[in-house]
Amino acid sequence: MEGTLNLYHIFHAVARSGNISLAAKELYISQPAVSKSISRLEELLNTTLFYRSSRGVSLTEEGLLLDEQIRKAFDSIAYGEEQLRKINELGIGQITIGVSTTLCKYVLLPYLQRFTQENPHIRVSIACQPTMETVRNLRSGSIDIGLIGDVPDKRELLFQPVMEIQDEFVTTERYLQNLSTRLGIPQAQLYENNLSLLWENGMFLLLNEENISRRYMNSYLSDEKIEISQSIEISTMDLLIEFARIDMGIACVIGNFAEKEIDGNRLIKLPLANPIAKRKIGFARKMQADYPIAVRKFCSMLSADFN
Repeated sequence: MEGTLNLYHIFHAVARSGNISLAAKELYISQPAVSKSISRLEELLNTTLFYRSSRGVSLTEEGLLLDEQIRKAFDSIAYGEEQLRKINELGIGQITIGVSTTLCKYVLLPYLQRFTQENPHIRVSIACQPTMETVRNLRSGSIDIGLIGDVPDKRELLFQPVMEIQDEFVTTERYLQNLSTRLGIPQAQLYENNLSLLWENGMFLLLNEENISRRYMNSYLSDEKIEISQSIEISTMDLLIEFARIDMGIACVIGNFAEKEIDGNRLIKLPLANPIAKRKIGFARKMQADYPIAVRKFCSMLSADFN
């Protein structure tokens, strides 16, 4: 194929012009060189491609078949060249971002809004998935960027922190009043002995086990030697906050994302003897020698924010 590509180019010029002399002028080569190339191609394909006459040349049936396919091939090449030109001139490209539903809503959207405003021709795909799946997909190369918590194992990844988050246990005043009434004790007693009565008797609203926030919370509870006796697993942070607001129990939430409810006294934070350590979230990408233009533009936007 490599050796015949130039022959196909000459063939296509002759087929288009219907005249060897005109094709030679178009290609800036001699007429004998064109004739020789056509003969060589006919020899390689073991067929006659043109009828020759004093008025010029015309395609045989075999030549018509070959010209149709070559025209499609050259059109595809021209289309590819045009797309590359647009990519270079307009910044056209595509980027796939992996992110959990929670981080997508509370963290990614402002970055995404700014990025699309600055790069309107880049197509953005969002893969909503748990953080650990995002990490796996980053390593496999099936996504370009991930918005993740600061996982312990960052092999093959570059991580750019963008904010710190604080996990909290929150509930309502009404839930605590109802619980103290049910236990037949003053509400203040719920806060004694490192909240031991709450851990033993409260209903805790937690994310499911595959969620990285839940794993972080499990580690905290284990370190503090706290055992929760009753719990309900819920799939999203938004539902955790809403369930806590309607007095269903004590929810473990990312406090940053429940600020309105906490500041408005619709939810109250439990006073932990040892507060949960803050953790970082940020954008991650796979370590590699080069990145597509869309990824470079996204990383450039982040670098501008933190330089």
